Amino acid sequence: MATPADTPADTAAGPALDPADAAALAARLEPLHSMIYFVPEVGEELAPLGITRQRDQYFAQRSAAMGAVGPGVVAATFFSFNPALVARSVPVVWAQASPADVVNARLRAADTALRRLLGDQVSSRAVTESAELARRACDGATGEDRPLYAAHADLPFPEEPHLALWHAVTLLREHRGDAHLHALVSAGLSGLEALVTHTATGRGFTVGFAQQSRGWSPEQWSEAAAGLAERGLLDADGALTEAGVALRAEVEDHTTRMSLAPWRHLGGEGTARLREISAPLTKAVLPAFAVDGVFAQRPPRR
Repeated sequence: MATPADTPADTAAGPALDPADAAALAARLEPLHSMIYFVPEVGEELAPLGITRQRDQYFAQRSAAMGAVGPGVVAATFFSFNPALVARSVPVVWAQASPADVVNARLRAADTALRRLLGDQVSSRAVTESAELARRACDGATGEDRPLYAAHADLPFPEEPHLALWHAVTLLREHRGDAHLHALVSAGLSGLEALVTHTATGRGFTVGFAQQSRGWSPEQWSEAAAGLAERGLLDADGALTEAGVALRAEVEDHTTRMSLAPWRHLGGEGTARLREISAPLTKAVLPAFAVDGVFAQRPPRR
């Protein structure tokens, strides 16, 4: 893994890296990872291990790389979930299956799901080259203050190109995700407040699904929204004010600034190439997100 001293601003020849392009590529690649939270293959792999509830499957598969951690660690690193909801799943799931068994089941599910969604593309040159480029970008990432990224970075890279791509995108996603939590805390937002303001942007989850999936009651949601309105971030209708829009923009800018190391390592030319060849791959996995009532805009960025 490269250190900052080993990582020049651009290691590849060609155009300089534009941070906006890096952010756009992160959004482009995201569905290649996050499809794992919506495909039925996960349930098919985890149910035989005794983890049958969909909520338990989510907490188990995403936290397993950290080991048999308790609910406090999961709530802290997942951030927008009600800690009481997390505590109903963790550590109960570890009584059903070991983290190592869950990690392996998740990889099997990713394999089956990607083969189904990508079809003939699964063995294409685009997948192989995308995996090579994404893995090269990961060489520029470090784990300081990034617990979810660091845990997944300790896992071995799969050999098959489509799984190597999925794992690399997982690392890049968690690397940016950890930075995003840092940006939200720096902006003075709690996990619930972050969820309320993000939903108010009109991107990602609908309000109903956000409340249900993250374990927040309508009363808790309303209380958080009232507090945000007192801060001048939401208006009376629950929409972002000008100050709220500016705060969310600063959160995204902060996140991007803290997430540039992998893309600087890959360089402007490599980043542009990965963005180009990954487009049809992302398009192929979008049907995984076709779930009514979940997204105001598909696919989710995080």
